[in-house]
Amino acid sequence: MHKRRGTVTRRWRVAAVASTVAVSIAVPVAMAQASTEPPPEVSAQGAYLLDTGSNKELMAKDADTKRPMASTTKIMTALVVLETKGLDLNQQVTIKQEYRDYVTKSGASTADLQTGDKLTVNQLLYGLMLPSGCDAAMALADTFGTGDTTDERTKSFITKMNAKAKDLGLTNTQYDSFDGVSADPDNYSTPRDLAQLTRRAMENETFDTVVKSVSTKQEAPAANGRTRYYSWDNTNQLLGSYEGAIGVKTGTTTPSGPCLVFAAKRGDKTVVGVVLNDADRYPDAKKMLDWTYDTTTEVKWRQLPKGAQRD
Repeated sequence: MHKRRGTVTRRWRVAAVASTVAVSIAVPVAMAQASTEPPPEVSAQGAYLLDTGSNKELMAKDADTKRPMASTTKIMTALVVLETKGLDLNQQVTIKQEYRDYVTKSGASTADLQTGDKLTVNQLLYGLMLPSGCDAAMALADTFGTGDTTDERTKSFITKMNAKAKDLGLTNTQYDSFDGVSADPDNYSTPRDLAQLTRRAMENETFDTVVKSVSTKQEAPAANGRTRYYSWDNTNQLLGSYEGAIGVKTGTTTPSGPCLVFAAKRGDKTVVGVVLNDADRYPDAKKMLDWTYDTTTEVKWRQLPKGAQRD
């Protein structure tokens, strides 16, 4: 997909007053500076860094400006599924041809799910978050939505995403898609909201396990009665490159530019960071993490295998 590099205005705000967060987030937002050094300048049009343990804002740049968020939308897709009452991660989902048709028509990233194969919900979460599979997103929305048709079920799932955002107090977030593929300006969030959403999601053990995986190999019953083998690489190149990186999700569309929601843990300190519309998202994420851990990290960026999805 084409990338758009916006004009950067550097307006960092450290230890600024945070917006009100709903009770469901659990801890009121406090503020603290991670280092005695000033925060690094980054190319992102919007950025945020959060200490998840204390829920303290560490640094912020246009953190409350609504922006398109591309496939970082899938963080909410996963959370809605994972917080479904009575969830069975081993529930099998039969892949429909319309999931494949959807990614072909929209030119979206794909887990290359094969029609008629049966994958578990847990496997679909890997297909959703690692290769950023929009076919996996549609399969989950179709399975966990309500209605008589796929269209009705996926639309009802998006309604659940918006309801969850409201419950979490994410007042500057709205969804009009289950995967971030949107031609309209009605799928947006802010760096602050995405950080708080991710903080909540990473409390879920399954989500935490999935998003920290550099790659995975899965096998599923194929439509022809044999076994299908799926191999997926995580599009997030911070994983396997930066010491302590534990997630989370990439995203790129023409309206959004390159986006990254990232997380890292060193010692007893875990942080979540967000950069939106950032052509230098990985170097900038490294800058932000080095600043918060008061260190300088040597990084050799992990290269995705030929043929792996890029997002």
